[in-house]
Amino acid sequence: MEMIAIPPGPVTLSDRRTRRTWPVELAAFRLAAHPVTQAEYAGVTGLRPSSVRGDRLPVESVSWWDAVRFCNTLSTREGLTPAYRLGPDEAIEWHADADGYRLPSEAEWERACRAGTDGPRYGTLDEIAWYRGNSGDRMHEVGELRPNAWGLYDMLGNVWEWCWDIYDAEVYGGYRVLRGGGWFDEHWSCRASVRRRSHPDLRIDDVGFRVARNA
Repeated sequence: MEMIAIPPGPVTLSDRRTRRTWPVELAAFRLAAHPVTQAEYAGVTGLRPSSVRGDRLPVESVSWWDAVRFCNTLSTREGLTPAYRLGPDEAIEWHADADGYRLPSEAEWERACRAGTDGPRYGTLDEIAWYRGNSGDRMHEVGELRPNAWGLYDMLGNVWEWCWDIYDAEVYGGYRVLRGGGWFDEHWSCRASVRRRSHPDLRIDDVGFRVARNA
């Protein structure tokens, strides 16, 4: 799994619903060059949950918890310290100093997506993302379109990606953040700043994930 080094630096997040913005300063980290594929997921878990099959297609129909368990299993397999400690009653603890695989925070995701740009997208949409306007109403294999300046593919379009963060605990409880837009979304959903939410138990046919690690 190719991991891209993301340099340290700032990112400013925003939420359209609340009209709030907040700055985050990030340390260096590494992020997978593309979403986890079905072949990669099956190689670690032995499972193929996706609604449409293809080894190079992004794995989808995976819950946030499925993604967390994948990260821990892959870490253990590679002799790394798992990033997450899972407890009873859906308790979870992120060990921020662990060297294992994990989900990116949404701030890490957005900084990696932007790759030094400050507009809504890191390139012309049809050249970088599979969305409703060009996908033919289906997913596509990872890495077919142009990457961003840091070598990351499919940051926008194809599948939404789970992030670590809780979306808004006061309003939505434990719902987790999704980023990036998907193959069936209109162009306005495929922007670096767009936030979506979903219950961590849900499995949806346009939601996948990519993994991160500490630098």
